[in-house]
Amino acid sequence: MATGKARNVKRSTGTSYSSTITTIIFIALCILGVWLLTSTSFTPPQSTTRTATNTPAHTTSHHNSKPSTNEDIPGEFPDDHTKSNDANDNADEHNEKQETQRGNDIPKLDNDMNPEKLQGEESAEEQEKQKALETQTSEESSVTQNQEIKQMKEKQSQPVKTVSQETPQIESTENHISDHDQQKRIEEHQKQEDAQIQQRKQEMKSKQDPHGAISDDQIQHDDAPINPVEDTPNFQEAADAFSKKKHESSPGGESAGIPKESKDSKKSWSTQADQSEDQKERRKSGSNDKDSSTKTGYTWQQCNVTAGADYIPCLDNEKAIAKLHSRKHYEHRERHCPEEPPTCLVPLPKGYKISIEWPKSRDKIWYHNVPHTLLAEVKGHQNWVKMTGEFLTFPGGGTQFIHGALHYIDFIQEALPDIAWGKRSRLVLDVGCGVASFGGFLFERDVLTMSFAPKDEHEAQVQFALERGIPAISAVMGTQRLPFPSRVFDIVHCARCRVPWHADGGALLLELNRVLRPGGYFVWSATPVYQTLEEDVQIWQEMSKLTVAMCWELVTIKKDKLNSIGFAIYHKPDSNDCYEQRKKNVPPMCKDDDDPNAAWYVPLQSCMHKIPIEENERGSQWPDEWPKRVQIPPYWLNKSQMGVYGKPAPDDFASDYEHWKKVVSKTYMSGLGISWSNVRNIMDMRAVYGGFAAALKDLKVWVMNVVNIDSPDTLPIIYERGLFGIYHDWCESFSTYPRTYDLLHADHLFSRLKKRCKLVGVMAEVDRIARPGGKLIVRDESSTIKEVENLLKSLHWEVTFSKNQEGILSAQKSDWRP
Repeated sequence: MATGKARNVKRSTGTSYSSTITTIIFIALCILGVWLLTSTSFTPPQSTTRTATNTPAHTTSHHNSKPSTNEDIPGEFPDDHTKSNDANDNADEHNEKQETQRGNDIPKLDNDMNPEKLQGEESAEEQEKQKALETQTSEESSVTQNQEIKQMKEKQSQPVKTVSQETPQIESTENHISDHDQQKRIEEHQKQEDAQIQQRKQEMKSKQDPHGAISDDQIQHDDAPINPVEDTPNFQEAADAFSKKKHESSPGGESAGIPKESKDSKKSWSTQADQSEDQKERRKSGSNDKDSSTKTGYTWQQCNVTAGADYIPCLDNEKAIAKLHSRKHYEHRERHCPEEPPTCLVPLPKGYKISIEWPKSRDKIWYHNVPHTLLAEVKGHQNWVKMTGEFLTFPGGGTQFIHGALHYIDFIQEALPDIAWGKRSRLVLDVGCGVASFGGFLFERDVLTMSFAPKDEHEAQVQFALERGIPAISAVMGTQRLPFPSRVFDIVHCARCRVPWHADGGALLLELNRVLRPGGYFVWSATPVYQTLEEDVQIWQEMSKLTVAMCWELVTIKKDKLNSIGFAIYHKPDSNDCYEQRKKNVPPMCKDDDDPNAAWYVPLQSCMHKIPIEENERGSQWPDEWPKRVQIPPYWLNKSQMGVYGKPAPDDFASDYEHWKKVVSKTYMSGLGISWSNVRNIMDMRAVYGGFAAALKDLKVWVMNVVNIDSPDTLPIIYERGLFGIYHDWCESFSTYPRTYDLLHADHLFSRLKKRCKLVGVMAEVDRIARPGGKLIVRDESSTIKEVENLLKSLHWEVTFSKNQEGILSAQKSDWRP
């Protein structure tokens, strides 16, 4: 064009002048039109791409099953994000250069020419509008990019294990090379992930470890093909599952925890919460501890209660006890838990020392650890307990066996050889145990004894037992069932326990009948058996009538001349023949809908349950002798019943036992820094089958197996294998004295409890029942491990071992108090 020389055109005539003006204006308009068309259709390539692609991705991200390319490389931003600001600047600079170039191509007309001046003003307005439009587009693009970067950072704070198989089309030639490199990196990362997935699939097939399952679905379908892209709705979820499998290996190389309970198995198992229709409702829905449990510096305070260093929250609830209308049936000795579990710390007794090790502790304990002398003063002549310098000593006797518990124990077996301590008779319930010397010496006969007594005027008798290293709980036979399943104890023993068995239609003796195994024995060593005082004679007559009506057979009555005492041994029937032949239905048989295993806050029932007679019913046969019974599945577990972890029940049982034997031998014995010679009293806070306790059977320890009321009711299995335990709800306090246990074990417990109650209260309870110097082993989800670790540090516990990714923690309690 000759527009560049328009200023040099000479004016010759009026006609030519008008023609020239018209021509120039026409040309200028054409050029301006072309420029306007060109400039309005041009936008920076990167801005256009982001505006078009990012906005819909943002609005549909919750429904898109495929992750975006923002998730390609963990720990790095993609190139187009890290360079986004520079790219915008380059695009703006490029646009300005093009606009300047186009401006130079437009002919500059005389300012004196009014048409040209008008056109120039219009052109300037159009340029301003266009620049405003471009600025708005650029700002929107910048905001969108900032949002993307923010989202990218949030995603990068989480472990990213997936890559997308699709990448957005990039129009910018300038960014094409970097995006191509990025695509290659994505493909390489995809190949690595695929290789890892295939390797894990092979490992799962080769090991077939029941405790290495990834999820509930995979537990039930071990042989199903695993393809996270095709077989699952979300590749991210599948990759997370594989990551979880990877991080669950313990320091000893074994699985860090039992897999989650199978969802389908819950249909096969009832829970105490289901069985106990009249239980006291204490669940707090939707309550967790997000605020306080994540604070390392949680502020603790000491408990300001009358009970002082002996505080048991559910037994020392003075406000609840004061509101009771009656104490006739020992209601004031039963559990009355605070509505909110206390979060205070129980103080230590002045002069407290680390407990004496077993077996020396059976004979003596530090006085300052249990500074109570009433029993020594009242029962000293009966060899219960005596003061000996800075020690409290236990001569091994009691009211009924002044000259030693072992002589008394052997005398019982001489009177009835079928007792067979440690073989046929493995589990004993000792009612009104005193200082539990009977149970303490039965350990020498391979017998495990659950001892209990109320927290009453016999000051701290259960606390003496626990300090000695003998199993015991604080409980009373009052208005509610004992927290045990039916038909689980081989022998029930009562030495001079002043329990009114014959009162209220024999309600208390009928409760013993509920927990006593068919074919088991009741050993009653009390004054009505061997004394002739009027009161004793009357009680004996009433007791005789009641036991005959209950179909209990009086096997023998023996008198021990050395101790000047006697005992009667009764035998519970192992069939229903006697029940069917009774002339009177007194005591009555329980209704068919009365569940004998319901035991959590269930009122006593003055009735008897029928004896199971079917071969596959629990209680129809006597268990195998100890120790064989500890390692074989109970006869009444059958393959048609699904186990807790999703396999047939007998296989589930066997796999669980093998799992805990490996974990205990390869990790617990050496990998956690625990000196097992200092460990005597152990509690498994979530026992399931009791596999952890079974794996410790050769050590000189005892384990209280706790089955939570909202978990599958597996406590009968634990008893069947010769171990013992109790039902409990960890949203409440446990019925034991402070400073009770040397070791607490919690396998996948706290993550479940967070759904119902606050972790702060649970950890305060852990601190209450653990001895100074005691240990805690936690196996759980990594996030929960971190919360527990923070709370333990705020309690000044020493965390001796912690691997959050592997979900295991070990800690030791100090003697710190606020």
